[in-house]
Amino acid sequence: MSEMKKATREGFGEEIVALGKQNKDICVIDIDIGKSCKTGEFVKQLPKQHINVGIAEQNGAGVAAGMATCGKIPFVVTYAVFGSLRMCEMIRQEICYPNLNVKIACSHGGVTPANDGASHQSIEDMGVLRTIPNMTVIMPADYVAAKKLTAAAAEMYGPCYLRFTRDAIPVIYDETAEFVIGKANVLKEGKDVAIIANGDTVVLALKAAEELAKEGIQARVVDMHTIKPLDVEEVNYCVDHIGKIITVEDHNILNGLGSAVCEVAAEKGKGIVKRIGIQDQFGQSAPYERLLAINGITVENIVKTAKELYSL
Repeated sequence: MSEMKKATREGFGEEIVALGKQNKDICVIDIDIGKSCKTGEFVKQLPKQHINVGIAEQNGAGVAAGMATCGKIPFVVTYAVFGSLRMCEMIRQEICYPNLNVKIACSHGGVTPANDGASHQSIEDMGVLRTIPNMTVIMPADYVAAKKLTAAAAEMYGPCYLRFTRDAIPVIYDETAEFVIGKANVLKEGKDVAIIANGDTVVLALKAAEELAKEGIQARVVDMHTIKPLDVEEVNYCVDHIGKIITVEDHNILNGLGSAVCEVAAEKGKGIVKRIGIQDQFGQSAPYERLLAINGITVENIVKTAKELYSL
């Protein structure tokens, strides 16, 4: 793990410029917050592939759908809370129902908006969008993953939701890492407990695994960067070979990563899953780390939960 920290939105901002230069059909539809979502360089270098629709999320979704019918590959870029919930009906009716090639790339996922308060903290987005047919839902774990998964999203056909962090987070991967949409990355092998995380919580899972190893508990750490389609094969492995699973996410524990993993375990009829995430409550104005701690999304709580499972 690198000492360097970079927000995943930075990775998206850099990669979308490279992709736009390679493919003139790739375009960005901004919802008037390009500065925060890191599309400024795209605007500067590729102005003919950029549209700013203003503060009009639903319109942005409709424009993107129309452009997709003409062979373009539009990335609608805004904050997660607006790009999922405010646009939800348009995503369902205009993008997913006709299965159009529209990407929704959102910064400020989870409680990373911090002091902006509950109105800007998107704790429901991945859960809402994973219930819509044809939608792919992704949250990269670091800057490198953000670049590579943005490229993978551009390459695949169909609706896709990409969720990025506002805050700088540690860089986990090196540039040689490979990513496949729908295929989890196993970052650490272990036989005693499995920790399945996504996004900015993956680094917490890795740190927890280090602490557990000091006490003789071997944790398998999985970066489940794609929530939908879920890597069912990896979850089945964790259920069959370990049986004790912890999910960690900066998202409501209802209908997010934890729920998706629980669905697989329930259908198999075995295994124990403990969910760590936003405890079905709205955020508030507070520093990011404080908001995570309020919900038990900490290294200490992952370690505590793992020890409890191990002792069963």
